[in-house]
Amino acid sequence: MLPLTLVNEHTGELALKINRTEPGDNPFDHLSRFNYYSLVWVRAGRGRLRADFADYAFEPDSLLAFSPYQPFMLAEASAELALTTLQFHPDFFCIIRHHAEVACNGVLFNNIYEPPVVTLSPAAAAGLAGNLAGLEQEMQLPGVAQHELLVAQLKILLIHLSRHKLAQHPAPGTAAVPGRPAYVLQQLREHIEAHYRRLHSPAEYAALVHLTPKALGRLTKKHFHKTPSDLIQERIVIEAKRELYLTDKAVKQIAWELGFEDEYYFSRLFKQNADVSPAHYRQTVGFARGLA
Repeated sequence: MLPLTLVNEHTGELALKINRTEPGDNPFDHLSRFNYYSLVWVRAGRGRLRADFADYAFEPDSLLAFSPYQPFMLAEASAELALTTLQFHPDFFCIIRHHAEVACNGVLFNNIYEPPVVTLSPAAAAGLAGNLAGLEQEMQLPGVAQHELLVAQLKILLIHLSRHKLAQHPAPGTAAVPGRPAYVLQQLREHIEAHYRRLHSPAEYAALVHLTPKALGRLTKKHFHKTPSDLIQERIVIEAKRELYLTDKAVKQIAWELGFEDEYYFSRLFKQNADVSPAHYRQTVGFARGLA
């Protein structure tokens, strides 16, 4: 009987949860932030997803994916809205540590360039339903090595969903024509990945792609639904979250390595994006405990 919940007996944090709502019930009708990963399958209904700095439409068989402390809200939802939600804490399964195995970091989660929405094909929806049924069965009838089996089933689910999203949103290739929007955006992505630790100004990136800041802003708004500043800050915060989780570095050191001489300015930027301080993020998401 849903919801099904496993709790980490050492920390008291939610480890794994599956919930299914009835038509018309919208638990995300307000701005929500969780200290765990969330996958929301829209089984029925339509509406608007508000996530980070952008707004997206969703329809039946949409899958929505959110990282810890990523803000989101399901607005203007139709009366028939019905959801299935899978949530797991980084202590239960850390996608950063296991990126080579499941390849969902930067695809389903922590992807600042693609919308956190993917439309499921009938086959993908059926596959997701089967994966969830396996998880539900194991959560209700625990046996020997339950944690290991649940993690294995979760990995399979994430791999299938990542493959499906990549098929719909292929990674940018090298065939884009110089000067065209696709080429400029590809270059922008590459420059942000290469320089986000030391270049924090949209004007600096506009110069790198040979556009005015205003022209670059129009381009990113049209294609990414975000400003250049949004993209830069999100990339910085993603790396900060990674360092906070995987290392014991002081916040001051992380700030310095990300190009901030003022630790307090960095902390304000982090809180502006995550709604919690770096120290609180480390405390609630966990530090280097994601050994699953």
